[in-house]
Amino acid sequence: MNSTEERSAFSERLQQALRNAEYSPNSPTQLAREFNGRFRGHPVTVHAARKWLQGESIPTQEKLRALASWLDVPADWLRFGNGASRENGGIDTSMTDQKASSLLNQLDEHHRQLGLEVLRALVRVYKKR
Repeated sequence: MNSTEERSAFSERLQQALRNAEYSPNSPTQLAREFNGRFRGHPVTVHAARKWLQGESIPTQEKLRALASWLDVPADWLRFGNGASRENGGIDTSMTDQKASSLLNQLDEHHRQLGLEVLRALVRVYKKR
């Protein structure tokens, strides 16, 4: 994969992570503001955030780790797409699994079991179609 393809793939993953975290993938201003509010190092400009979203550049490793932490995704996935699977109609199943697991793990044991039962019921309904 050449550097242009790498930057483009990074941009797609960043936009997906922003959508999953319920932020706009189209607003470099929002990205810069939200990122800078969480990052302890040198702030990024709106121009830099736009370049990330447009696939024109990839942030430094320090900024990449901060982005990944903020957006609750693995840093290696954000940078390289490691472990990503593009199956099920374009849904990144590894990210979906990680997000579902992260959400369930925030619950106490009783509610985690209820959540799993809801998922099992959805699977049963889906398989009947």
